Amino acid sequence: MVASVSFMNRLRSFQPLNNMLSIGILRKCTYLFITVCVVSGPSLADDPELEEFMKREYSLVKPYRGLGFSSSSQWDLMGTAVITPDYIRLTPDSQSRQGAVWSRIPFHLSDWELKAQFKIHGQGKKNFNGDGLAIWLTKDRMLNGPVFGSINKFTGLAIFVDTYPNAEKQHDKLQIGAQRSFPYISVMLGNGTLEYDHDKDGRSTELGGCTAMVRNSVHDSFLLLRYTNNQLTLMIDVDGKNAYKDCASISGLRMPQGYYLGASSATGDLTDNHDLISLKVFQLTVERDEGEGQEEEEEVLLPRVDNMEQFHVDVPPEGMGTVQIIITAIFSVMGLGVLGVVGFIVYGRWKENKRKRFY
Repeated sequence: MVASVSFMNRLRSFQPLNNMLSIGILRKCTYLFITVCVVSGPSLADDPELEEFMKREYSLVKPYRGLGFSSSSQWDLMGTAVITPDYIRLTPDSQSRQGAVWSRIPFHLSDWELKAQFKIHGQGKKNFNGDGLAIWLTKDRMLNGPVFGSINKFTGLAIFVDTYPNAEKQHDKLQIGAQRSFPYISVMLGNGTLEYDHDKDGRSTELGGCTAMVRNSVHDSFLLLRYTNNQLTLMIDVDGKNAYKDCASISGLRMPQGYYLGASSATGDLTDNHDLISLKVFQLTVERDEGEGQEEEEEVLLPRVDNMEQFHVDVPPEGMGTVQIIITAIFSVMGLGVLGVVGFIVYGRWKENKRKRFY
């Protein structure tokens, strides 16, 4: 009896050690779980040669600090855009609305990744809703226009989430295989001269895209845009599985520095709620081969895609502009007139002096 009591006392003496071991194991399991979640994300899992760093000065996340109309704000609201605790509603489910949010800070990253989280929903039935939203990285900012709430003939990069099939309603029914399912996400690069054709859903200027069922989805929609080594990759996640699917890939795409990040939306006769939840920008550190990147980088003045004729813009040589030419012509005519008057006066005096010689 005494021996059994002594044995039980010894077991109890080990109880704190057992608790410490349990806590240690639990902590290690927690760290392991977090590590697996981070590593399994799309940014790092898809390309082991990339390392990412979130750039808060370019990002827009809850609780949306730095967004407003004060002089210290990093983001501006425009149009019907309003802030809520959980999202920024660019446009409500009402007709003829335009809203946008634009960064004030010029974008200066060579290799980067953008993750956009958004939600599009409304009361309208399929194909009786509109119009969609756009993610921008452009030279100009805070300008209203007909392209998802921003200007046409823009300069920069745009990702369009188009929810209404304009072209399908007009002529594509007559073309076998020309139909596409909507909503549709597309990529466009503008150089200031290319025009987005809304009636044809921008097909003539589209660089790539895919169908994505982002409207009235149970889950939030995610869009991932990656730009490294002059290659743009677009991926989407609309199933809430944290698994991104390829949507578009464009090689030889060249972007200038100093553009502005933004998001906009518009409704017309057809409507939807367009909610932006977050824009997260990551700076990517890309491992390059020896000798790669050592050559002097070309200064990119206008966005373009290599070997695509529509992006070849003839830049006139430096010289006088139209206004300068007009002003120069005016002064030239005035100068000729003055010279004519002076010449006429001199000629008159010479003629008068010549007449006096005969008296």
